[in-house]
Parts: sequence; C-alpha cells; structure tokens
Amino acid sequence: MYRVAEDFIFDWANSSKGALKVMQAIPDAKMEVSIVEGHNSLGWLSWHLVSVAGAFGHFAGLQIPAPGPDMKQPGTMAEIIEKYEMVIEAFNKEVASLTSEQLEEEVPAFGGMMKRGQLLRVVINHQTHHVGQMTVLLRQTGLKVPPVMGPTQEMQ
Repeated sequence: MYRVAEDFIFDWANSSKGALKVMQAIPDAKMEVSIVEGHNSLGWLSWHLVSVAGAFGHFAGLQIPAPGPDMKQPGTMAEIIEKYEMVIEAFNKEVASLTSEQLEEEVPAFGGMMKRGQLLRVVINHQTHHVGQMTVLLRQTGLKVPPVMGPTQEMQ
C-alpha cells in the first residue's frame, strides 16, 4: 500500500520502464504469439496493460487516457506503445498531486471498497504479473528478453 505519492511514482517508473522494454521487444509479426492457441497473445497482453491501467486509474479517481472496453486492439506494437506511454505519463502526473490523506481514502474497486494506495499497489502487481508472462512468451518465441528487473540470459 502506498502512503505517499513519491513511493508509487518511484515504483511506477521502474515497473513501467520494464513493461515498455518488453513491449518494444515484440515485433508486429509476433503479436499473435501465445503459449497455445486461444490463450493471451503478446499483443493482447500489451493492450491489456494499457486498457486495465485506465480502468484501475478510474477506480482510483484518476484521469488516465486509456481505451474503453469496445476499443479494438491496434494492429501494430507502435500504436500500443504510444498509448502505453500516455498511460505512464498520466499516472505520473495524476498520482503526484495525491496527498497522504487521499491515498488512505477508500474508493470503489472490484465490487467492494479499497484504499486508493492499495489500489495503486494492485496496478503495479497486475502489470508485473503480465510482464512476467510476456517475457516467457518472448523467450519461447526465440526473441530476446530485455532486462526488466535485472540482467537476462541474453545479456551475458
């Protein structure tokens, strides 16, 4: 749980930097790669991070420019990355203005109530979960895995 905005902003910078590196490692030709047919693809997971960040931001009362549920996944990684970069900046700007009291406020989320600072922790945990999935798919596809939280095998 975050109790001061600067703590989220620090963690968000690291988390979003890693997610961005992973998205940048995905060529358009590999966007549809999934572990098995019918499962989440690299492109879908990337777009999911963009759209869900907007939903979580909405729960937290933040203005995060993310696609609605009816917006179709873009056909290129460049388009997804452009939207994700907007999400990164919006979280930085919006959270920077939150006070410690606002981070302690309860907001509606997931059918119940949650402290805004807890919800911001969920944003990062959710992203970390999917970035992990994406790095496995990159490796299985034969693509280089960028450093997300430290060096990767490809860097040795």
